[in-house]
Amino acid sequence: MRRRILLLSVGMTTLVVLAFAVPLVVLLRSTTANESKDKARYLAESVAYYVGDKGRTNDDITAYINGLADKPGRISVRMPDGTTLGEPPPGGVPTPKEVPAGYGDDPDGDDGKGPPKLGDADYRDVDGGLAVDVGVGTPTGPASVCVFLTAEELYDGLVPRVLFLVGGSLLVLLLSIAGAELVSRRLARPLEETASTAERLARGDMDARAPTTGPAEVAKVGAALNGLADRIDEVIAVEREAVADLSHRLRTPLTALRLQVEALPDRESAEELNTQVNSLERTLTAVISAARRPHREGRVPHSDAVEVTRQRAAFWEPLFEDQGRELALDLPDTPATVRSSAEDLGAALDALVENVVAHTPDGTPARITLTRAAGVVRIVVADNGPGIPLGAGERGRSDRGSTGLGLDIARRCAEAAGGQLTLHRNEVELTLAAT
Repeated sequence: MRRRILLLSVGMTTLVVLAFAVPLVVLLRSTTANESKDKARYLAESVAYYVGDKGRTNDDITAYINGLADKPGRISVRMPDGTTLGEPPPGGVPTPKEVPAGYGDDPDGDDGKGPPKLGDADYRDVDGGLAVDVGVGTPTGPASVCVFLTAEELYDGLVPRVLFLVGGSLLVLLLSIAGAELVSRRLARPLEETASTAERLARGDMDARAPTTGPAEVAKVGAALNGLADRIDEVIAVEREAVADLSHRLRTPLTALRLQVEALPDRESAEELNTQVNSLERTLTAVISAARRPHREGRVPHSDAVEVTRQRAAFWEPLFEDQGRELALDLPDTPATVRSSAEDLGAALDALVENVVAHTPDGTPARITLTRAAGVVRIVVADNGPGIPLGAGERGRSDRGSTGLGLDIARRCAEAAGGQLTLHRNEVELTLAAT
């Protein structure tokens, strides 16, 4: 979404800038050329007035032209006798148009001599440049003054103006990008936090709540998600309480059943039935404990896999010593928190270690390795025994006389913690999501 907003803003700003910049460049080009034309005409008229004065010789005019070498353009004069003074443009200086002879009125009225009469300026394109011709009347006939500007001189000063325009356009474009970035972040940040909240809820963290800030539509989505999370939390709590209450209700008839069993005259039958009653009572106790677990561990259970592994290894160490086995541990020094309760993880590790004890000869060594990488914790239980048979991970399946439930317990623990159980020939890998 942020990328699309940025692309839309940059695209629209670019179109607007181009819509204004292109005509402005054309206008600047025309304005620069007109300014150069006016400067060339003023220069040509200034030289024409000098040429038209009485008593001006060719040497005087040549010296005057050379004195204007710092002015833009090449100045040349075609005298009435056809002589060309200065540096003529390509194609030469044209024959001057008819200019009224004589001089204008004497502005001072002292000697009857006024300024020389000038003809109209004539503009012509020459080799990509511009030539400005001005005719002037002299005592010996009409003369022509030409100022030639090359293309570079005609558009002198255009580049800085265009660069200033380009700089302003880029500044507008950068401002639009900055504005679009601010707007997109304001829109995207609440959405990203809402998505993160949804992911946490999917992982079982019922305490996660989405922000209700930002635009009204985004805040509405966050509020709806929070309402859904509250409702899910209420439903889970009600269901767990219902299971616990139902289990407690079963204790009353179970107690009555126990009393009736104890009253049986056949003690052998009574002992057998009492064993079944005890098994049923343990099952009810386990159900109640499972229903009450969130109150003890929170909605998202967690534990230190390193510490749990070390404790379970210490529990099995005496049996390994009695059987002449070696149990090696390869654990990191820092904690590794996983999304599993210590009770469930301990049961899974007990099942894996018990599998080694039950299905390998005495004296067979084993190793437990724990590693962390990319948000997961891997616990590998390996041994040098005959290997795990195909299909041993399926519930209730075993070819060695066991119930086949040990690996299934470990598998369900891994899946509940966002991981999986992987079986290899001589090792079992338990993958758990880290927190």
